[in-house]
Amino acid sequence: MAFNVAIDGPAGAGKSTIAKAVAKNRGLIYVDTGAMYRAVALYILRTGTDANDTEAVAKVCVGADITIAYEDGVQVVYLNGENVNAFLRTEEVGNMASKTSAIPAVRAHLLNLQKNLAANNDCIMDGRDIGTVVLPNAQLKVFLTASSEVRAKRRYDELTAKGEQADFDKIKADIEQRDYQDSHREIAPLKQADDAVLVDSSDMTIDQVIARISELCDEKA
Repeated sequence: MAFNVAIDGPAGAGKSTIAKAVAKNRGLIYVDTGAMYRAVALYILRTGTDANDTEAVAKVCVGADITIAYEDGVQVVYLNGENVNAFLRTEEVGNMASKTSAIPAVRAHLLNLQKNLAANNDCIMDGRDIGTVVLPNAQLKVFLTASSEVRAKRRYDELTAKGEQADFDKIKADIEQRDYQDSHREIAPLKQADDAVLVDSSDMTIDQVIARISELCDEKA
């Protein structure tokens, strides 16, 4: 049976950074669910389907078979057998993904693909509803969070380090607004699974968080 780890939590909690590091440490496949949504968006673009026609999108998206693998330590996303890494980060694909990811049929199709991927591979996924919806039977579920103040400070430091202008109060307000939206959305809201381990990283370094979740993996393996 495959060993699955689900990491959920609010925006800015560092889920992807932590999940990638734990995956590398534990020999797991990191399933980038965002990249999977982008791959579906690429497929929809290639078919010439209007993103505003939800019925057409629903019919077309089922033709997108998406898998994730590692080649020489690099994550590769395959769309119907084609390596599409080079196409996933374009603005056009990003805009399409933003529109189509809200369509229930697209979410349902990807949910099936993600479940199949997890059933056949030792993997780790992060998101808002992994432990509650995508991998409800994961051996380890973690709810990774930090105070909105800490998450805003991390984002502020990240932007200023790049030489960009940043408004701490606005960043904090945006994070709190997104928290509210994510936890109150109709489809798969952000929620801590009943059996998830709460990890509050407010006063922890990245290395400490990675070590803590790696320990939890050892306990559940």
